[in-house]
Amino acid sequence: MLNTENSMGKISISENYITEIARHAVCEYTGISDIYTENKFRSALAEITHGRLFKRRGVAIRKDRKGIIIDIHIKVTYNTDIQSATENIISRVSDDIKKTIGIKISRVNVFVDDIH
Repeated sequence: MLNTENSMGKISISENYITEIARHAVCEYTGISDIYTENKFRSALAEITHGRLFKRRGVAIRKDRKGIIIDIHIKVTYNTDIQSATENIISRVSDDIKKTIGIKISRVNVFVDDIH
């Protein structure tokens, strides 16, 4: 749970919700075939169950003093401009999370783990 406070009270937001916002932002980008799962067993299980198990695959959220850090592991399609894709993903994920829940993003790290 991530907690923030404003003049009206305390707000608690689950990491699952932030993960889903990040996943939607990434999957809408052309050239990204999937969010990568680091563990082959979890990847296979997520594929078989159509994401019902291990839904948070490929996205990790951590806290630091400045805000939250989001790590995203992706698969790109062949001939994708990786630098442009990663810059756009970083911008889109940061903007979507800031607009949706107002939590400060310290850093978004994008790791390209595979080419499809």
